Amino acid sequence: GIALGQRYAAGLVFLPHDDAAAATAREAFATALREVRLAVAGWRTVPVDTSVCGELAKRSLPRIEQLFVVPAVDIDGERPDPSAFLHALYLARRRCEQRLRALGPAFDDVYPVTLSASTIGYKGMVMPEHLATFYPDLQRPELASSAVVFHQRFSTNTTPRWPLAQPFRMLAHNGEINTIAGNRAWAQARAHVWRTPTLDPREFDPVINMRGSDSQSLDEMLELLEAGGMDLLKAMRILVPPATQSLEYKDADLAAFYEYYALNTEPWDGPAGIVTCDARYAACSLDRNGLRPARWALSRDRHFMIASEAGVWDLAAADVEAKGKLGPGEMIAADLHAGELLDTEAIDRINRGRAPYKRWLKQGMTYLQNELIDPSTAAEPFDAATLARFQKLFQLSREEREQVLRPLAETEQEATGSMGDDVPVAAISQQVRPLYDGFRQAFAQVTNPPIDPLREDCVMSLATQLGREGNIFVDGPDNVAHVLLNSPVMSQRKIRQLVSMAPYDTAHRHVRLDYDPDEGLEAALWRICAESEAAARAGRTMLILSDRYPEQGRLMAHALLATGAVHQHLVRSGLRCEVNLIVETGTARDPHHFACLIGFGATAVYPYLAYQTLHDLAERGILKTPDGEIAQVGRSYRRGIKKGLLKIISKMGISTIGSYRGAQLFEIIGLDHEVVAMCFDGAPARIGGAGFASLQADAAQLAAHAWDDSALPQIGGLLKFRPGGEYHQYNPDVVMDLQRAVNSGDRADWQRYADTVNRRPSAALRDLLALRPQGAEPLPLDQVEPVASLVRRFDTAAISLGALSPEAHEALAIAMNRLGGRSNSGEGGEDPVRYGTDKASKIKQIASGRFGVTPQYLVNAEVLQIKVAQGAKPGEGGQLPGHKVNELIARLRHATPGIGLISPPPHHDIYSIEDLAQLIFDLKQVNPDALVSVKLVSHAGVGTIAAGVAKAGADLITISGHDGGTGASPLSSIRYAGTPWEIGLSEARQALVANKLRDRVILQTDGGLKTGLDVVKAALLGAESFGFGTAPMIALGCKYLRICHLNNCATGVATQDERLRSAHFTGLPEKVENFFRLLSEEVRGYLAQLGARSLGEIVGRVDLLEQIDREGAHGRRVDLAP
Repeated sequence: GIALGQRYAAGLVFLPHDDAAAATAREAFATALREVRLAVAGWRTVPVDTSVCGELAKRSLPRIEQLFVVPAVDIDGERPDPSAFLHALYLARRRCEQRLRALGPAFDDVYPVTLSASTIGYKGMVMPEHLATFYPDLQRPELASSAVVFHQRFSTNTTPRWPLAQPFRMLAHNGEINTIAGNRAWAQARAHVWRTPTLDPREFDPVINMRGSDSQSLDEMLELLEAGGMDLLKAMRILVPPATQSLEYKDADLAAFYEYYALNTEPWDGPAGIVTCDARYAACSLDRNGLRPARWALSRDRHFMIASEAGVWDLAAADVEAKGKLGPGEMIAADLHAGELLDTEAIDRINRGRAPYKRWLKQGMTYLQNELIDPSTAAEPFDAATLARFQKLFQLSREEREQVLRPLAETEQEATGSMGDDVPVAAISQQVRPLYDGFRQAFAQVTNPPIDPLREDCVMSLATQLGREGNIFVDGPDNVAHVLLNSPVMSQRKIRQLVSMAPYDTAHRHVRLDYDPDEGLEAALWRICAESEAAARAGRTMLILSDRYPEQGRLMAHALLATGAVHQHLVRSGLRCEVNLIVETGTARDPHHFACLIGFGATAVYPYLAYQTLHDLAERGILKTPDGEIAQVGRSYRRGIKKGLLKIISKMGISTIGSYRGAQLFEIIGLDHEVVAMCFDGAPARIGGAGFASLQADAAQLAAHAWDDSALPQIGGLLKFRPGGEYHQYNPDVVMDLQRAVNSGDRADWQRYADTVNRRPSAALRDLLALRPQGAEPLPLDQVEPVASLVRRFDTAAISLGALSPEAHEALAIAMNRLGGRSNSGEGGEDPVRYGTDKASKIKQIASGRFGVTPQYLVNAEVLQIKVAQGAKPGEGGQLPGHKVNELIARLRHATPGIGLISPPPHHDIYSIEDLAQLIFDLKQVNPDALVSVKLVSHAGVGTIAAGVAKAGADLITISGHDGGTGASPLSSIRYAGTPWEIGLSEARQALVANKLRDRVILQTDGGLKTGLDVVKAALLGAESFGFGTAPMIALGCKYLRICHLNNCATGVATQDERLRSAHFTGLPEKVENFFRLLSEEVRGYLAQLGARSLGEIVGRVDLLEQIDREGAHGRRVDLAP
């Protein structure tokens, strides 16, 4: 009964069940449509069959109606042409959505599935085979289409909701957009620059969804580009471009097309197979790495099909005219108007011919390359007193100088370390720690895998553009007035060249970061933001935030605080695209520091203090430079930083620095909400910490030390224990007490060790939690679960044969087999002669390198553990130096003796949760009796990932903390990646409970566990099983010297050197047995105190915990409440 004319649009709309709210929503649509001269022709209730819905789907099922829209005749009787009609529909829908959001939570799930004259969508939270049953409309023969997009998946990175079912309005997306945080932030900034006569994105706030799924945001950005006048072929190649590093040598015109648009946007990057459809094209494209499958077939009767797998549509071989698959960065499209199939070459031909991009770039681009040798590492070297003052002010200790800066300059790569990060997180440290220490790098695991920066360097780029961004909707030479840098790490020569060349010689502004103590840090940051805004409005395109000129009596705002604050302020002011932020700072020395600054908005960084320090070391003959040439020091250092930066961005599966800039891919551990809101808004910061007053007090303490000429630069103590330095959880007292206890097996010796650990200064988040018995009467010990039962919950963590000596590896296995617990083989395989004996590890690990993984290896296991990430270096693969690869290790790993082994960061057969589910299934076919475990690392969002892993069929999930050990790893990975297991374990438990998956899996944690009290607190936070790595090694004799990677372990525990093993290894399985028995006795004591008869009774009982010591050192207030 709804009257429709020749031109109309239709679409499904999810509405609230409340009649009044639904009526309000319908009226909002009618109002928005009238504003663009369209009218509601009618609403139709869509018939549905809810019998095929699951419990969650039924509980959240919206009211589903269909909206029909027709043009309203204006006073002249004119009607819009098809493109104007589509544009009006877009504006009306976006305005309606925005107005309804403003009305409050009751309208949050009002969602137009589609509203178009060319496409109509049906989607929902149902199994794919039930979609046509749920929507009887789909069974009607009248509903025929020339193009169909279909997608099925289960949500792993967001909680399932009806609006997030796929496809979206324009696309279906198989994969993850790893760069999504940065893409969303820059979309907000560019809304102030992009516009057409009929579209001003500023009216939409946010311009794209900032909190939905990544696919939803990509869909909305594609819609925006088309609303701005682009066609699908152009828009998709701009959003998801191929790797273009070598393209200029193959096709300069096509390379110019991509380079031109890269000036004003960044890639939406990650493993992605994207199918799109609009009024003109149906297309499919792959990401630059080709990490999603896409197979196509063309039938003789001109049916074209593309899917992630062959055979989705039955087609006889005789009927196939052509078939193939898309490669990395390729695209294929069907032109629905012309009836043509366009391959990648045809699409590239269309795009390269749209405008004279190469000529525009030649006229407007300046390419600024570093000369091979930069003799001006420090053209005006600091004298000794000035250098010492700067080092004290910016906390450059002697340890950092020797262990971090020197290796970067001497070897052009980061230094390698071993063991774990056993110092307190910065939030609870008794020391003034560098601000960067509170920022933990994000990393990809399972659903959005990391990239391998060594093997896939051809797709990675640090290229950085300087210049004012233009309007992407208006093509022309005026958009090109940029300088291209080969990386964001600037030399002294390069920054001086920039500020002296046109137009930057008159368009740059130095913004000093020092301030008077009476002004206060917060007010100073607001002043710095105001100065930056004023400079941007005055036409300055380069802002140099500088801490280069400290003055006595004044304090220095940290460069990271200033960078984040200015970036966020300029985004909110609509000016971020007008300027570039260059950070001239003494705080940036290692790759993590650069990553933080760039991740929170810096365009480029000039690390002057690092150069000054290296120059001084070279002048004094301390640096071992190539050929002894001082002039190459800066270049070598920059190369090391670049490698580190590529590694950090690759952890998140990101290929280009442009996609990392401003993405805020960090979790903050130790800053108060007031600081995060001003400087790092949007970054997860869940436990509070230092506020502005505390940070200013730290700055005052550093300044007093810096201007005291009698004081020496700090010795250090973050990397290794030093008297008077930072507290280390495995300090010599702890190591000696533990070894005394396991050697004697005496309860009194154990109690001395436990007291040393349990009464230490706060060094882990669990130290801020105390047991809180809830009135239960303490039990006699004889009524508590016995030791023999408790030890079955304990594992020795994955430490490979290779990292450990064969004797140590076997001792752990023998001990755990005697106890009834489990030892873990690690990722290096296991000697087959151990199978079926008491030397066999019950847990066999499958890591990305697949070293030693054979069918025989897999069937000789009780648990098969898939290592997705490792606590000490998440987002990276295992590493075994070549000098530890002897004949035995090489044979077990099917490698060559003497050649170093590095596992790739991703499993190359796991690029999605579906891939993980397939591997779990395959492992269960090989060994049906084994449990399948998946090892994850704590970080914001690990709970959602854990829920996805449970859905994929895992039996056991391990949540590792950042403080786990490693046999070899880059130092920055040990120090800056991952978060405490206390946070990740709690998040995982809550997510599994919320999704009713908790009873499907065993939840385990590991990372720095030492005592029975640690076990009890972990159980209260949700763990049922517990992994121990470092402590059993120390029980075997390890002295915690942190030289595992050097193959010269003084106790024979972590070396393959037969001389050291035979002369110094004294580890006996009995020592490990003593450790776990004494640990279990301690656990029993706490269970009795809590009135619990077994450990299982207290799993997840967070009500038995309470926080103590909320006011930490230096006024850092930590809050562990939910």
